[in-house]
Amino acid sequence: MSPITVSSSGIGVAHLPNQRHKIVTNKGCNFTIMVCGESGLGKTTYVNTLFTTTLKDHKDQNLRHAKQLDRTVEIEITKTEIEEKMFKVKLAIVDTPGFGDYVNSHNSWIPISEFIDDQHESFMRQEQQPNRETKIDMRVHVCLYFIRPTGHSLKALDIEMMKRLGSRVNLIPVVAKADTLTPKDLAEFKERVRNDIEANHIKVYQCPIESEDEDVTTVNRDITAAMPFSIIGSLQDVQTNDGRVVKGRAYSWGVAEVENEAHCDFKKLRHLLIRSHMHDLIDTTETVHYENYRLNEMGSRKFGESKLLKGENPKHREKEESLRKEFTEQVKKEENRFRQWETQLVSERDRLNKDLEARHAQIKALETELEALYHRNGGSIRR
Repeated sequence: MSPITVSSSGIGVAHLPNQRHKIVTNKGCNFTIMVCGESGLGKTTYVNTLFTTTLKDHKDQNLRHAKQLDRTVEIEITKTEIEEKMFKVKLAIVDTPGFGDYVNSHNSWIPISEFIDDQHESFMRQEQQPNRETKIDMRVHVCLYFIRPTGHSLKALDIEMMKRLGSRVNLIPVVAKADTLTPKDLAEFKERVRNDIEANHIKVYQCPIESEDEDVTTVNRDITAAMPFSIIGSLQDVQTNDGRVVKGRAYSWGVAEVENEAHCDFKKLRHLLIRSHMHDLIDTTETVHYENYRLNEMGSRKFGESKLLKGENPKHREKEESLRKEFTEQVKKEENRFRQWETQLVSERDRLNKDLEARHAQIKALETELEALYHRNGGSIRR
């Protein structure tokens, strides 16, 4: 079909982007950020710094020792609504306290991966309902995985967790507390992390680079080259040696500035998360991660069937289904046998009733015949 060329006066199709902009502006959007990593890496501080307000309260670190016996990874959700220039974002911050805090952290990633899958499952279930106007969308759009700045390489726990996250969510690795490493050590550490990510085939989020605007393309390339992002978090106002007041951390040797790109990648990461690629993170979650989950689940179970639990053995489930079918067949056989027996009883009852009626009719006939005989002989029959 060949395209139709419209006159310069137009018919109004070109106003569709403006209509779409109004719809999105009025509706707003949901945006869920998960922060994952060991305790003490500044996850709460970073979230508060990112949105320049106290969204999450700091935990009492003295209570960490009291929870060691629990040996569980928790899921904490903080919800808020942010409005800027008439545009509203329903923001949800998902924290994972307890991850990596134990000597034996085997399977500590299960609650986190299950939470991400459960949000896809919940959304898919809501889409199958007749009324879909009040859907609750808590799907995780991006996961910031905080890496301890050891200066060496990724730990086995980091590799295992990132491999599981990368297949489920838009994963962005960040180097926490970048001000604890010298610029040279930080550059070398980031290179080691990149090598570990490539060697272990860990899937991380890659933002679109090419754009019609050359400046935007340049910015996107700088953002991509900075991954894993080194970050510094602080809401404190400190004064630099040249008299400027900035957000940062003051040390004896100087000030580590949060928004100074020579000190860390905070501005690049904020630009990616909020200013330039929030829509792409949401769209990728919808079209890639959610669709992959939906395709996998709908291909492995019947419509309306409950989700297979992670700790459930598929072989055990098959055996259970086999036993259930066997039990059902046995019940059907017993029901059929009972119906046959009941039918036989009814038939036997009907036969006996017919025989009884026939005998009763014979008796009546004999009585009539006997009474007629007595009448002929001039007598009567005594009953």
